[in-house]
Amino acid sequence: MGSHVTTPESLVVAAYVGVLMVLSAYGLHRLWVAAAYWRTRLANPKPGLLGELPVVTVQLPIFNERNVVERLIDTACELDWPRDRLEIQVLDDSTDDTTRVALERADHWRGLGVDIQVLHRTDRTGFKAGALEAGTAVARGSFLAVFDADFLVPRDFLRRLMPHFESASAGDRGIGMVQARWGHLNESANLLTRLSALLLDGHFVLEHTARNRTGRFFNFNGTAGVWRRQAIIDAGGWHHDTLTEDLDLSYRAQLAGWNFVFLRDLVAPAELPDDMRAFKLQQHRWAKGTLQTARKLAWTILRSDQPWGVKIEAMVHMSSNLAYPGVLLLAVLMPLAVTFRGYGTLTETLLLDLPAFLLATCSVALFYALAEHQAHGTWRDKAWRLPLVMSLGIGMSVNQTRAVIEGLFGKDITFRRTPKAGDTPQQRYRLPGGWTPYVELLLAVWLAVGFAHAAVNGWWASLPFMALFGTGFAYVGIESMRQIQPRRRPEPKALGPRTAA
Repeated sequence: MGSHVTTPESLVVAAYVGVLMVLSAYGLHRLWVAAAYWRTRLANPKPGLLGELPVVTVQLPIFNERNVVERLIDTACELDWPRDRLEIQVLDDSTDDTTRVALERADHWRGLGVDIQVLHRTDRTGFKAGALEAGTAVARGSFLAVFDADFLVPRDFLRRLMPHFESASAGDRGIGMVQARWGHLNESANLLTRLSALLLDGHFVLEHTARNRTGRFFNFNGTAGVWRRQAIIDAGGWHHDTLTEDLDLSYRAQLAGWNFVFLRDLVAPAELPDDMRAFKLQQHRWAKGTLQTARKLAWTILRSDQPWGVKIEAMVHMSSNLAYPGVLLLAVLMPLAVTFRGYGTLTETLLLDLPAFLLATCSVALFYALAEHQAHGTWRDKAWRLPLVMSLGIGMSVNQTRAVIEGLFGKDITFRRTPKAGDTPQQRYRLPGGWTPYVELLLAVWLAVGFAHAAVNGWWASLPFMALFGTGFAYVGIESMRQIQPRRRPEPKALGPRTAA
């Protein structure tokens, strides 16, 4: 740094360096996950032998899913499982004609001998968690499979998954939940779906596998998994005081002594959000709910008799979204810090900026390249996505910072579901634009100015970082603005309570 740097300038540079170090720590953790995965990648769980096949209740929670409800019900009813040991519950909170379509499909399948019920609530107490709680209270199955509306249920799903509840390595309590990996029905729809598919592959293939195989806690993802009913009871049942009821129940069940299994090679295909607003809504809900769950359970986990490796990983998992405020602050500070430092000496760059850059960004590229290789057998044809997925994560930091603040300090637990398009959309569920796109575009302009200033002064080492950040904010902001829809029409009045027995 120059000899005439003022105190405010020094504070800006210090804050910039501090944030970069924090983000580097998250990069180190990402490398730990990748290394843990690689070390345990061949340690696949071994299924046991099922005796008499148990009764399984398949729960399908839906809310205004006109575009996808038919295919969801059809694939659930086509499961390869004895009809006398299969129950389908359509847990319907809809306020549009989704209920009518669900009742018609249920009538069709009931005529073919399937035990299917449509349980329609007009009071959405607890939202999805409340619907699951109500369905579980009247379910006849000792095992409960859950599938969200955007999924297709694989025909052999139960045949492949259920033997894992009889695993010889079940532990004292036994296996309480088995989770499958999410696949992607519409990965090639547009750039957003291609990038979000990469993000999910990293979460499932690397994070879930590494946590499960090393004895850490991992979570049910709200869908494409099966619960042992007793595990839900022992954990205290479904709670609806957070937006991530799945994460909340998962930690409570594992604290109660139940073991979980993740099946990396059993894939349940699902529809990805192909609209930036829907994607932001989904990511906001997940981040906010995760922080709500951290507020609720962190102290309980830390006081538990779990090994410290389990406790620390649980804390990192639940706090990972705290990186987003750091990314946002880094974006604001970056042009100022570069200017005040004159981007420093070559020694400063080699000792500080380069290692931090490698940990905070290149660790992401390595992480997702490994995930794609393990999920699909190759990564080279998707290598172009790696810098873009980093840019997308950066551009989402405004949206996710808002979620972090609401999760840490807010009390709102209104569940806003992600609209699905389906194969042939019958209805367009529109989402409001909000104020975040304006902030994202403002940050894109701010970083473009910083980029130009650095280029003029020959501070070349700073340009890749600012380009990465600026591109992310521009992409997320423009896509959010571009998809602004006309004012939404009023929805039909809620239907009266109906139950198809």
